[in-house]
This record gives sequence, structure tokens and C-alpha cells, in this order.
Amino acid sequence: MRFMVMVKADAGSEAGVMPSEQLLADMGRFNEELVKAGVMQAGEGLQPSSKGARVRFSGKDRTVIDGPFAETKELIAGFWIWKCGSLQEAIDWVRRCPNPMPGDSEIEIRQIFEAEDFGEAFTPELREQEERLRAQVAGKS
Repeated sequence: MRFMVMVKADAGSEAGVMPSEQLLADMGRFNEELVKAGVMQAGEGLQPSSKGARVRFSGKDRTVIDGPFAETKELIAGFWIWKCGSLQEAIDWVRRCPNPMPGDSEIEIRQIFEAEDFGEAFTPELREQEERLRAQVAGKS
């Protein structure tokens, strides 16, 4: 099972406050543990929403909304992609994580859909397309 593990933003991360050297070192050690255990597949920090945009869909219309976005508690400051045997394993790893923010913080864990989750709607043709695209992406990495 794959999981997206999301570090929620706070006022500091949205203001562009960079993590301390100590936090970077602590996270580096934690990431090394994840890699050695074969859990971590990807992980990145995100720039503040002031450097981003949203595209709102309404039928055929598209509206671009420039950041920053008001609801900090709904924003993501960073993420990992982990491969774990269960949600509980992902929870156990998060419990070992250094606190990603100077004060209170929150990390959300969400399972990523796999091809078999879509059932018959994911036809052999669509499955082949997905596999081809994944191979192309892997080849460019």
C-alpha cells in the first residue's frame, strides 16, 4: 500500500519561514531511516501558497486564483510518498517523526489508490495506458 503523508502548513511556513538547521538535521535522519526501511518513495517541502495558484472548475469554465490562500489550516507545507504494509505502519512511522513545525502541527496520512481499487471501470486498455505512462515517467527520472 502506498500513502501520501502530508505535513500541514502553519502561519510560519506560509510566511516563508525556513526550518532551523536542527530541524533539517532531525528530518534528514528521519528520512534516512525511512529510506533504509524501504518506506520512503518521495518527499518534498512546498513553497508557501503565495507562490502558487488554484484553478477552479465550473462546467467548461476555468478560473485561476493566485495565492496566497486564506485558510492556512487547509494547506500543505510538504509531503512524503511511503510504501507501508498498512495504515497502522504509516501511523507508527509518523509517530516517530520530528515535529515539523516550531509549535503545534499536524500530519495527515491518506492511502493512494492502486489500479485494482477501480475495479472493472479500469479496463485492460486503461491499465496498459497507465503502465506505459508510469514507465515513461520512470525513464525520465
